[in-house]
Amino acid sequence: MLGYVSIPWDLIEKFVVDVFRGYGVPEEDSIICADVLLEADRRGIESHGLNRLKPIYLDRVRDGIQSPVTDFKIVREGPTTAVVDGNNGMGQVIGVRSMRIAIDKAKEYGLGMVAVRNSTHYGIAGYYCTMAAKNGCIGITGTNARPSVAPTFGVEGMLGTNPLTFGIPSDERFDFVFDCATSIVQRGEIETLARQGLPTPPGTIVTADGSQMTDSKEILAALLDGRAALAPLGGAGEDLAGYKGFGFATVVEILCAALQDGKFMKQLSGVGPDGGKSEYNLGHFFIAINVESFIQLETFRGITGNILRDLRNSKKAPGADRIYTAGEKEYLAWLDRKDAGVPVNESVQSELVAVRNELGLVQYRFPFE
Repeated sequence: MLGYVSIPWDLIEKFVVDVFRGYGVPEEDSIICADVLLEADRRGIESHGLNRLKPIYLDRVRDGIQSPVTDFKIVREGPTTAVVDGNNGMGQVIGVRSMRIAIDKAKEYGLGMVAVRNSTHYGIAGYYCTMAAKNGCIGITGTNARPSVAPTFGVEGMLGTNPLTFGIPSDERFDFVFDCATSIVQRGEIETLARQGLPTPPGTIVTADGSQMTDSKEILAALLDGRAALAPLGGAGEDLAGYKGFGFATVVEILCAALQDGKFMKQLSGVGPDGGKSEYNLGHFFIAINVESFIQLETFRGITGNILRDLRNSKKAPGADRIYTAGEKEYLAWLDRKDAGVPVNESVQSELVAVRNELGLVQYRFPFE
């Protein structure tokens, strides 16, 4: 990849932990934050990996709209449920602790669900569903986000990209992990394209005058000032069933706000009454379903694996080499990267050096220097 340089995993893992510590995150929490962040890069999801270390996490801590110390409070709890207030701490820490609670409840009672309010960006949703799958549970999670997606027949960004994510145990080398936004593209993907000087695919952005926008940097600016919005899955209008993406995004928004008396839609803009930066107050939900409450785990894994294998072995379209099932491409990305290291583009390289110099982490030298 042009302009990319790979950094060994052991080097970047230690570095990111030390960076979070340098910004006031306790060591144990720094390890969690680094693991969630870098898991995105392990799976080839660059939009949520090192690409977001500085602008999403470090800058927000510096701006005082996200707390490096996570005050995690359970404000309501039942045998199978809990409501958590994250008090705008580190979203990764809130997410890991919440899914652990859901898994523990599922192991005891069959099912567990945790609803979270006042949280922050928690990284790739698939991380938490993978936690559940590794523990013999079906995992489901979703999060709302700052408004950027227009409703069907609308042109105003109202909903977040709101992923609805599932993790299901399989007998294969990788579990079924379906992790995607309910918009055609998400803001993080456009950020990655902008860093690389690449256009955003046409038809993925809605504008008030119906014009096409493909310049990625211009799109990011237009999303902020309300001149454009992301189209839901299926696209604008109903011809390609855009109402389905709109509906799924709305389900996530409701489950991330109504169960926990949380903020929603325009309240998540990150802009205060004075026009300055403010907390995002995001909401999440985490569900764990204990497979062995229904059937022996190995039987379930085998049936799931057979379904996935039958899908991949079905008749392929002309010119297609193979059919993939969810989680497979991420597994292949890890196989490709586990020895080579994490590929980092020139823009992120500059940010890593700047953060290192700011914190005085002089023990770290990168391959691109």
